[in-house]
Amino acid sequence: MLQIIDRYISKIFLTFFAGGLIVFVTLYIAINYMAEIAQYKASAEAIIKYYLLFTPSQIYLMLPVACLMGTIFTLSALSRSNELVALFSSGMSLARIATPILVLVVLISSIAFWLNDRLLPIVNQQKNYVLFVEIRNQPGLYSTVKNQKIWYRSGNVLFNIKTLQADKGTAQGLTMYYFNSAWQLIQMITAQDVKLQGSTWELTKGTVTLFSKDTSVPLTQDFTAKTISVSEDTADIQKSSQSTDTLSLAELRRFISRNKEAGLDTLLYEVDYHARFSFAFAAFVMSFLGVPFSVTRQRAGGAAFNVGATIILAFFYWSAYNSGIIMARHGTLPPMIAVWLPNMAMVGLSAVFLMRLKR
Repeated sequence: MLQIIDRYISKIFLTFFAGGLIVFVTLYIAINYMAEIAQYKASAEAIIKYYLLFTPSQIYLMLPVACLMGTIFTLSALSRSNELVALFSSGMSLARIATPILVLVVLISSIAFWLNDRLLPIVNQQKNYVLFVEIRNQPGLYSTVKNQKIWYRSGNVLFNIKTLQADKGTAQGLTMYYFNSAWQLIQMITAQDVKLQGSTWELTKGTVTLFSKDTSVPLTQDFTAKTISVSEDTADIQKSSQSTDTLSLAELRRFISRNKEAGLDTLLYEVDYHARFSFAFAAFVMSFLGVPFSVTRQRAGGAAFNVGATIILAFFYWSAYNSGIIMARHGTLPPMIAVWLPNMAMVGLSAVFLMRLKR
């Protein structure tokens, strides 16, 4: 009997969850297109390709909201039809009734977390390529990561950077390759440290190597300091510095470790690392949050009040979550505490409300 009830509740939840996810993702894509992509004269093929690659990450981001709405509407529907009364009369508690919903949320979140770590970094890298190369026509803003280095291309110049701190305008481990129109290497510049000042870069502790057809031996000269001018799109790499959404957790952990060994500030990356784990629990937290506010006795305006109260609490949750991330990035709180505290606080608050219902 219980298995039949669980399947029935699960079916209702999955219907509302899928509907909410489709609506939220579609709305976000429409808004994103009008705000970000419509201004570029890109082909329909490029735009379609971009949004096919763009959609998976948005689905992952919208999962908590969709789970929240699925929980609210499932329990509210059972309450309106008096099915909750029948379940309570049979001895089932609210916690037991909500169990199949929360189990599904945990299952969905676990699968999404795995896919986000294993597949989305690859998809996001391809998405960035389509955005910068095919839509915005600014290949200099596109970066790829190979062998733990960030690679860029601007015209006939290829260069890689070992580490880039865009917020501080500095980079380390620069190597630039200059090619002629026939794509023959003519010059190579290396630098240990770089100070990025728009289209002017100040290089320190490096070498300049010239390649010529007239000699088989390259000419190399060391320098202590050197200033070079770069193209406009190359100067904009600070606006599109390597994002953690193209790195798996293992790659991000190695990236943080390597930068720490080099004596670089890794706070922002550490916050992103811990936030990935805490965000995986966001769907459960928001669904648990919706349980006690979806089953009060139906009366005039009761359903609207429950939905409104839950949305308000969800807003406060996201505000607290984002505030924690901001405080962590400014060093006010340790990253792990800052990103997990909102989850723990909201679960505790929801548990208190649930116990006060005495159901």
